[in-house]
Amino acid sequence: MSNTKHFATAVSILAFGALASAQTATGPAGQVTWTRDVLPIVQKSCQDCHRPGSIAPFSLLTYESARPWARSMKEDVLKKQMPPFYIDRNVGIQHFKNDNGLSDAQIQTIAKWVDGGAVKGDDKDAPAPRQFQDTVPWHIGTPDLVVSLPKDVVLPARSPDTWKDIEVDPHLTEDRWLMAVETKPTKGYRVVHHAATFIIHDDAEEQFTDGGQGAFLNEYAVGKNGDVFPEGSGRLIRAGSKINFNLHLHADGEETPLNLSLGLKFYAKGYTPKHSVQTNNIGYVTDLDLPANTDNIRSDRYFTLDKPTRVLSLQPHMHIHGKGMCLEAIYPGGGVYSDKVETLNCINNYRFGWHIVYMYPEDEQPLLPAGTVLHVVSWHNNTASNKAANDPDNCIGFGQRSTDDMSFCWVSYFNMDEAEFKQAVLDRRKQKAASTSSAGGADQ
Repeated sequence: MSNTKHFATAVSILAFGALASAQTATGPAGQVTWTRDVLPIVQKSCQDCHRPGSIAPFSLLTYESARPWARSMKEDVLKKQMPPFYIDRNVGIQHFKNDNGLSDAQIQTIAKWVDGGAVKGDDKDAPAPRQFQDTVPWHIGTPDLVVSLPKDVVLPARSPDTWKDIEVDPHLTEDRWLMAVETKPTKGYRVVHHAATFIIHDDAEEQFTDGGQGAFLNEYAVGKNGDVFPEGSGRLIRAGSKINFNLHLHADGEETPLNLSLGLKFYAKGYTPKHSVQTNNIGYVTDLDLPANTDNIRSDRYFTLDKPTRVLSLQPHMHIHGKGMCLEAIYPGGGVYSDKVETLNCINNYRFGWHIVYMYPEDEQPLLPAGTVLHVVSWHNNTASNKAANDPDNCIGFGQRSTDDMSFCWVSYFNMDEAEFKQAVLDRRKQKAASTSSAGGADQ
């Protein structure tokens, strides 16, 4: 529930914890305690990362490990920096399958706990400890097949950014449709800038559509979750396919062995979903120019849908100078300033350490007619106010290194025929009308 800036204040935080170390018993009636009130929130929304060996810098498994970080916890949840979910709550679609953000009530519970002395409470009030099977958890659930690098890659302590393509045979003897997929480091995650996986097959129609690396399958970047496809849609892996792991590695001053795994969850054998899911990086800004000491540097890019489309998820991608991104739909016949422009979502306070896939629920997935233009607007901050900016006195251009920058939006979707699209739109209207009618009745 914090970020690396808090390491600098660790000593003062520990001192604060020592001053109140006696306040570990149950407090007055009604007082917010760790065991009864805070621990259930932390177990659900924080411990996947905040535990020994995982990606967070400290553990929140126990009161003793959490207590020194109480003030930092309050600060980060009040600023809504943690848990990481950076959707603008004032515009666009507001519900997501994987929303792990805290409610206002949960935020106030943590704040009241800290303000009240961060009391432990009675151990009998505590829920049972969570059990974890993996250091870095699978967000898609337990995979049916895990494909890993055949041996560790050892990255020297000091080296320029390194790119590698490593081909692995998953030994698939029959075609299989995926219902979920995830790529993650299993060792040395701190030096993995990103890892993209691609399908290589001699007969693949989309073979080598992305820089000669194969047909895109999935991507890991720091803080990213997996892709879970809606029922009736998926991604095909053909028998005999190979998996290409495309790695971008960034040394951190210590020799590091690393490995990665691709988790695959399959539909039942013989099942063929109606829709094939595509994932494209739309709005790619390759002529990026970030002047020195300049904020709110805006870029606009456009992508036209040639078929009716159901959008499943979005994920902004920028580097350390990224500030925010919006995705708009410009409907056919509408200009930029007409009422036929809809903001689907905005991501504020973008953070390079959290590449989150925002997955829409089925009843709110955008339904976009053929001819819709997706408009990607991104902003960068190359000033000292951006604590991540490494050299704001110099201009920054496009590049693959973390210290360079870029901008695009991963969008997952599938196409529909006209009849299916019209029926989906009709069903959505009926759903909204029924919801409105129900809400109106409840108010009477």
